[in-house]
Amino acid sequence: MQQQRLHFPALLNARDLGGHPTLDGGVTRSRSLLRADDLAQLNAEGVEALARYGVETVIDLRWPAEVARHPNPIPTALPQVRYVQLSLLTPSEDEWRLRCPEPTKELWKCAALEGVGAELRTVLGVIAAATPGALLFHCVAGKDRTGLIAALLLTLADAEPEAIARDYVASSENLREGYLKRYPNTEPARILAALHCPEVGVHNMLKFLAEGGGVRAYLRRIGLGEDEIARLRARLRD
Repeated sequence: MQQQRLHFPALLNARDLGGHPTLDGGVTRSRSLLRADDLAQLNAEGVEALARYGVETVIDLRWPAEVARHPNPIPTALPQVRYVQLSLLTPSEDEWRLRCPEPTKELWKCAALEGVGAELRTVLGVIAAATPGALLFHCVAGKDRTGLIAALLLTLADAEPEAIARDYVASSENLREGYLKRYPNTEPARILAALHCPEVGVHNMLKFLAEGGGVRAYLRRIGLGEDEIARLRARLRD
């Protein structure tokens, strides 16, 4: 399966969660859930492309301080699109570091599942309640915070584990060239290390969920109702 890259200038890491193979032989539904890097990077052509794609809801997962530094253009440029800012990793970076001190990349998703259940419940509740048109969620690079939401939704849709892992890993390749150009004064090895998205991180997450009774049990545990879980699954399954 080739990732469904989206051409929203000047984003580097935008793609559709449709087209992933599922355990029952199907594929996930397209034009429903989109993941991306920071929409503050969009130029005028990119904003127009996003509107043409039919995006109805944008969820900004960044910290408020990040939003203040680089405002999202959607509320002004596309007032017809619902824009929701919800910090996924606690209200601030300092609080996140206190709650989940320096998890490794291989265990980052597990640490987040344990540490920000209430925040995850809020974000997923907004997705469940959104209008049926395309919904886009993003953070800064679009790989970890965004990747956690994507991995949970793909798991709920019964996507194949390897497909979920490939979707996470794809961010490294998508971002590499652009980030090396963006930060010419930074040691390339540091940039590549920061962009590394190990497949084992997804497999560790799937193991964590399985040991707790599965993804549905986890979602119930953080407070989502059965109707919300069903609507989340329906986002990627016909």
